[in-house]
Amino acid sequence: MSKVGESIIRGLQEALAYTKGEPVEVRVHHVVIPAAIDVKAIRGKLGMTQKEFAGRFGFPLGTLRNWERGHRRPEGAARAFLTVIARHPEAVMDALKGAA
Repeated sequence: MSKVGESIIRGLQEALAYTKGEPVEVRVHHVVIPAAIDVKAIRGKLGMTQKEFAGRFGFPLGTLRNWERGHRRPEGAARAFLTVIARHPEAVMDALKGAA
């Protein structure tokens, strides 16, 4: 059997053992996503207009405006994405370059 096949079988065996409550060595990753995020401050730090920011990162302009006015709050994945944009904007822009 190939190494890939062995790895898959080992992973499935570990998953089955875990579901049975058996002790298994697992890696746990905790993701911290802020409860609130200041979208306008992130955009301002990048020196972009609402239209530029929305276009660059794929947000509908109306959604961005609603977030900034406080009419709505970014949820789940959007908050995570905005956190990455705030911390590493160049990496996000590079990753999205030429997309679509």
